[in-house]
This record gives sequence, C-alpha cells and structure tokens, in this order.
Amino acid sequence: MSAFLGEFIGTALLLAIGSGVVANEVLQKTKGHATGWMSITVGWGLAVFLGVYASTSIGGSGHLNPAFTIGMAVFGDFDPAMVAPYLLAQLSGAFVGSVIGWASYYPHFAATEDANLKLAVFSTAPAIPHTVANLVAEAIGTFVLVLGALLASEPTTSLGALNALPVGLLVIAIGLGLGGATGYAINPARDLGPRIAHFLLPIPGKRDSNWAYSWVPIVGPIAGGLLGAYVYQLIV
Repeated sequence: MSAFLGEFIGTALLLAIGSGVVANEVLQKTKGHATGWMSITVGWGLAVFLGVYASTSIGGSGHLNPAFTIGMAVFGDFDPAMVAPYLLAQLSGAFVGSVIGWASYYPHFAATEDANLKLAVFSTAPAIPHTVANLVAEAIGTFVLVLGALLASEPTTSLGALNALPVGLLVIAIGLGLGGATGYAINPARDLGPRIAHFLLPIPGKRDSNWAYSWVPIVGPIAGGLLGAYVYQLIV
C-alpha cells in the first residue's frame, strides 16, 4: 500500500505542478502568461523533483512513469507483479493532479479563446505532425530519461529520495534539448491521465481531446523506456 500511495501521490504532485506550469504560460490573464519555454522546462523539472522525492519518502519507488516501470520489470529486477498496481497508481495520480491544476486556473480557461491552448494544459502535441518522427522523438527522450535516471541513481529499481534532484535536472535538460518536437511527454501516464481529464472536465470552449495522436506518447515512451533499461543492463 505504501508503494501504491507513493506512486499515486508523487504522480499527482508532478501533474499538479506540471499542468499548472503550462496553464500559467498559455492561458490568458495569468501572472505568468507568455513567460516562455524556459519557464515550462524548469517548472516541469522541479515538478519531477518534488514528485520523485515525495514518492520515495512515502514508500514508493519514484518511478512516476509507466515507461520506467515496464522497462525495469522487463530488463531490471522490478517485481512484475507490481507493474499493474504501479501503472494504476501513476495513471490515476496523473488524472487527479491535472484536475488540481485545472481547478487552480479555473477562470482562465473561460478567458482563453484558443481551444488548442486549453488542451495543451493537459496533454502534448507535436509541433509538426509526423507519426514516425513523433514516435522517434518520444522514444529518444524517454531513452535518455530512463538511462540517465538509472545512471544517476544507485543500481536498484528505486531512484531514492537523494536522487530526486539529478532526475529533475535531467528532465530540464531533456525539455531544453529534445522537447521541442513533441512537447516531450516521455511518460504515458503524464499524457493519458490528463487527456482523460480534459475529455471529462466541463471546460468552456474546449475542442476534442485529440485521441488520434494519444497513442504516440504511450508507445514511443514505452519503447524508449525498454531500450534505456536494456542499455543500462549492458553497461553496468
């Protein structure tokens, strides 16, 4: 139960801050409107730091990401029986966290006319739609995330609270260096949970939730996570 709660609360905190960072940037009449890509990447990095630290402090592993969990179950020593509970905790935590972010900026959704920007608070979308290139970009970003997180941590399936800061810095680097093509979901739960929230929430003037693209930030990160975990096992 502590592992489930750790993953749930850590992912919820990740998305509460992460969704809020994007809302503050793209929605109209916020104090941080149009502050730029740097604020988004740094905000998401700090959100990851908070989520990982909280998760490991509670008793979770600090994965917060199905791509990491699946990669370590296949190529690491993470218990496969724990995959389903972790994925449920991560997906539900991401949903709840994005709802918290939405509630924090509730009146700003009505003040914003662009439906694409409202969707961007919840989920990612490519700068240039290109299925193969978008899949590759998500796979590369997640490969760097998983391999880098494992190399920055002790050789175990748990990232550990002391390793939360390097992972947060790694996410900032990925956002700055590799994130511009797709918005760097690099986490299936981070994209799918909030996309479901967008679909269900009473957001004025919203568009469809772009389900046609939704499989890309699921398949791409899982492929990248598997490759990252595999390469890590080869080099340690």
